[in-house]
Amino acid sequence: MNTPSLAPSLTLADVLAAQIRLATGLRRTPCLIARALSEIAGVKMWLKRDDSQRTGSFKERGARHALLCLEEVSRARGVIAASAGNHALGLAYHGAQLGVRVTVMMPVNAPAVKVARCRGLGAEVVLHGENFEMTHAHAIRLAAVSDATLVHPFDDLRVIAGQATMALEFLEQAPELDTVIVPVGGGGLLTGVATVVKALRPGMRVVAVEPENAAGFVAARVRGEPVRVSVPPTLADGLAVARVGATTFALAAPLVDDVVTVIEAAIAAAIALLARQAGVVAEGAGAATLAALLVGRVRTRAVVLPICGRNIDARVHERVVSEAMEANLGAPA
Repeated sequence: MNTPSLAPSLTLADVLAAQIRLATGLRRTPCLIARALSEIAGVKMWLKRDDSQRTGSFKERGARHALLCLEEVSRARGVIAASAGNHALGLAYHGAQLGVRVTVMMPVNAPAVKVARCRGLGAEVVLHGENFEMTHAHAIRLAAVSDATLVHPFDDLRVIAGQATMALEFLEQAPELDTVIVPVGGGGLLTGVATVVKALRPGMRVVAVEPENAAGFVAARVRGEPVRVSVPPTLADGLAVARVGATTFALAAPLVDDVVTVIEAAIAAAIALLARQAGVVAEGAGAATLAALLVGRVRTRAVVLPICGRNIDARVHERVVSEAMEANLGAPA
């Protein structure tokens, strides 16, 4: 599979090929009906538990697939990526499994725990730049001089095809679905899921959700192309992307039925509900889908919510759940 071009293309055949490549070394995650949450939201709801991947997020799918697509000479030269989160962890873990050297570029203000985790998984971590854009620019320069392969966290067809295998799984695991709600930051998961769903179940709705504090996909739809947006702090830090990908937007925009935004309070309430009613520790990006249901932004009878990650700071999670309990949110129905 080629890296993104001016005329990007992703087909169901690409995703099926990715699924074959990923047949070993990656978990097929459960997709379970959430009975208590279904009663609260008034819909039949399944949770696709990609938080149960080894490093805690769906990003492993794209990371491992990108590594498996490398030719032998490229494997020997290693890969470089800019990421301060789940993409970095996925590449570090699977790079070690596959014998590929991984260099991760992180902003200088990256949380020390994430730096330590990546190093613990065997990656070389380089701190550079104050934000993702600066870090990514440095990663591009370093890849050029080192002949390493740059693996973008979302705007890469190899990565997108790997993420898309999630949809192949949940369509088989929960055949009654009429809607999937997908969190969107850079757009890799949304693009992959929409490609599969519209190929195999064209009548099923694909709804994208993003924080009101990072509404890059909404802005891109209005402009007709990716546009930079300001990104204030958000609980859904995994979705805090200033500009959606050029490749992901080109592929996803024609396939997505609706895009909704959620406020921080709704994300917090969703994190608390997932913890108290389903026993799920979800990061804000994974809870944003439930938030969209809780505030009535999505109408559906049978829906699947990708719980895309569990890597939330423990102190933040404790605070959010505690505050929700004090406000009587997330209490048993």
